[in-house]
Amino acid sequence: MRTVLMVAEKPSLAQSIAKILSRGNMSSRKGLNGACSVHEYTGSFLGQSAHFKMTSVCGHVMTLDFIGKYNSWDKVDPAELFSKAPTEKKEANPKLTMVKFLQVEGRGCDCIVLWLDCDKEGENICFEVLDAVLPVMNKPRGTERTVYRAKFSSITDTDICNAMNHLGEPNRNEALSVDARQELDLRIGCAFTRFQTKYFQGKYGNLDSSLISFGPCQTPTLGFCVERHDKIQSFKPETYWVLQAKVNPEKESSLTLDWDRVRVFDREVAQMFLNITKMAKEAKVESVSKKEKVKQRPLALNTVEMLRVASAALGMGPQHAMQIAERLYTQGYISYPRTETTHYPENFDLKGCLRQQANNPYWAETVKVLLSEGINRPRKGHDAGDHPPITPMRAATEAELGGDGWRLYEYITRHFIATVSADCKYLQTTISFSIGPERFTCVGKVVTSPGFTEIMPWHSIPLEESLPHCEKGDLFPVGEIKLLEKQTSPPDYLTEAELITLMEKHGIGTDASIPVHINNICQRNYVTVESGRRLKPTNLGIVLVHGYYKIDAELVLPTIRSAVEKQLNLIALGKANYHQVLEHTLDIFKRKFHYFVDSIAGMDELMEVSFSPLAATGKPLSRCGKCHRFMKYIQAKPSRLHCSHCDDTYSLPQNGTIKLYKELRCPLDDFELVLWSSGSRGKSYPLCPYCYNHPPFRDMKKGMGCNECTHPTCQHSLSMLGIGQCVECENGVLVLDSTSGPKWKMACNKCNVIVHFFENAHKVRVSPETCDLCEAALVDVDFNKAKSPLPGNETQHSGCVFCDPVFQDLVELKHAAMRHPMHRGGQGKRQGRGRGKGRRPGGRLNPKKPKDKMAALAAYFV
Repeated sequence: MRTVLMVAEKPSLAQSIAKILSRGNMSSRKGLNGACSVHEYTGSFLGQSAHFKMTSVCGHVMTLDFIGKYNSWDKVDPAELFSKAPTEKKEANPKLTMVKFLQVEGRGCDCIVLWLDCDKEGENICFEVLDAVLPVMNKPRGTERTVYRAKFSSITDTDICNAMNHLGEPNRNEALSVDARQELDLRIGCAFTRFQTKYFQGKYGNLDSSLISFGPCQTPTLGFCVERHDKIQSFKPETYWVLQAKVNPEKESSLTLDWDRVRVFDREVAQMFLNITKMAKEAKVESVSKKEKVKQRPLALNTVEMLRVASAALGMGPQHAMQIAERLYTQGYISYPRTETTHYPENFDLKGCLRQQANNPYWAETVKVLLSEGINRPRKGHDAGDHPPITPMRAATEAELGGDGWRLYEYITRHFIATVSADCKYLQTTISFSIGPERFTCVGKVVTSPGFTEIMPWHSIPLEESLPHCEKGDLFPVGEIKLLEKQTSPPDYLTEAELITLMEKHGIGTDASIPVHINNICQRNYVTVESGRRLKPTNLGIVLVHGYYKIDAELVLPTIRSAVEKQLNLIALGKANYHQVLEHTLDIFKRKFHYFVDSIAGMDELMEVSFSPLAATGKPLSRCGKCHRFMKYIQAKPSRLHCSHCDDTYSLPQNGTIKLYKELRCPLDDFELVLWSSGSRGKSYPLCPYCYNHPPFRDMKKGMGCNECTHPTCQHSLSMLGIGQCVECENGVLVLDSTSGPKWKMACNKCNVIVHFFENAHKVRVSPETCDLCEAALVDVDFNKAKSPLPGNETQHSGCVFCDPVFQDLVELKHAAMRHPMHRGGQGKRQGRGRGKGRRPGGRLNPKKPKDKMAALAAYFV
């Protein structure tokens, strides 16, 4: 019996697809990485019985990055990143050990069926999976085919079974176009970002952004926002005048007429028209015309339109809306949400989708009428050849989806029902009047057939007062004529919906990446989202765009990126050579980069006007070890210390508070120590600004504080304050926080584990002695007599935090409350191990294993 491995893009999709194909008759188990499950069942494959193993990845398996040494900002000239710097594929999430997991499951399999999402990114992930799995699969006999690709657009029984019966092959060209985009964005983005971040952060203190990033799509996106800001700033309001007339067809009613000239910008001319018309006491009907007009039903829904509506009508940011749409898709409620197509294929089961909605109380009546009277074929839209438009695939209730999920699902469903409904028809009556020599008009609309506006009431024709019945030549008394003075108003800031429209029009990004680019410019502090989801550029965003315009407008205009997108599409279609497109585009941007570097003074002039130099920002905090003058602490992101006398800048840990540490000095370089803290419930540790940026010992890396310093005698170092191996992560050491009394604690120097102990102790010291059982350092504790929890009212005790029964009730494990994910490392793996090795880097090499009683003592850590 052949074994068939099947791989989906997400664990939830794998489960849904396996459930459909096995008709619910499958066994499931967790994979070795803990994130993905494997669903197994027996069935038939291409006419032969086979054992199926259905599993998944979690998005991209691999990611592109520069090889080790080129990731150092200090040692590499950014210009080298365009061609010299070699790149490599690394695991996208090393913690998931996805390659190893795929190889374990793929070993001994005969065939592989790829159920990745059916878009370009999905094709790219197909080849990442194949690179991992093919070497360990059974070798094919002769020319036997072993790789299959399933094409599907929704998680329904029909679509999934249909995909299984019509398996194709993965598309190498589409995968290459994604590789090309990744490499271009990496090389171009990193080169510009590194150069301008280092240049400007080395000069200005209040930029308030930890990264001054450049992106081939991100920067033109910001350009649109700043272009609108410039129009608002340069707008000069003009006064104009409008003639407004009211006629009284009947005694009680009045009708407001619109002037055919609309407006005039000269006060005297306007006054002249007013005087002329005021002489006439009656308005004469010159013509009455009636026309039946049609308001067309919407085109079928694609991604860009969904994001526009989500932002403008539902108040959801594009990235948030996309995440909700993906969740609805994986749960089987809607079809694939990434599509450029607005045209349903001829064989699409529109009635089947509509029947699903026949019992929803919000639209059941409309649906039943459509099903009984027959549906309209949706309008002919654009067929991009990817997926059908976004369509509801099964019924849902508000209780099932809740909150934003329901609001988006409701819109998608209403939009779908509207596409198969009739157009809205209305009768438009236009009456033309003359008052003296001047012409006026009034228009009225009466709905004759509401059509799709019943299901989309926000598109309905507004109710207006009905116009009087009249004929040519009728006369009506003029009620009043007046002159209104008005002013032209500036445009408003771009809404997200308008920005999405501009990006689509100019070919910036894809339906999948548009939300990411908009999110990036918000995160980088280039724009802020104001009320009505309008994007207002910050000072930094404005200066950057003006600087690009001054040096090289093509860096910010959409034209060059649009041309690159066209080339990438040609790669996907197999009409352009991957290597040539890559080489040609990188060559253009390399020249632009060199010109940008040579001309940076032009942007710097603009920066000088808006931002303060480093020397003028911040407040004095700690002394420099070189000149012994005070260095200034710059709080704006990224926080750092600057010595204006030596003209040196020292980076600091982010996302916490920094204060002077008792005016103590580092024994190596005489710099005053500072204390970093993430808050009272978090961790804190001292650091030397110089050592933090220039590691003094070989086994230290840049960005290490005193709690990781291996100095053998310094009272703040790991060697003196380290207690024992972290209870959760692999490499961490629990270090005494000597500033934490009387609520004493020790914290891991790698992950966010905190151990609270000996509350209200007078003094806690780390002893040079070690525990015989677990090799952790012993701790000497002094209590005040009145508050001592020690047996027999003793005030002093020395013992092991992990093994000493006296200390057992005085120790409590917690996780640090961080303001952000930790600036280095992350939450450790919960492995519930024993206490492991001692703390000292130069300690004994073969630590003793904990004895059995350790298992019992571990209870208070869980």
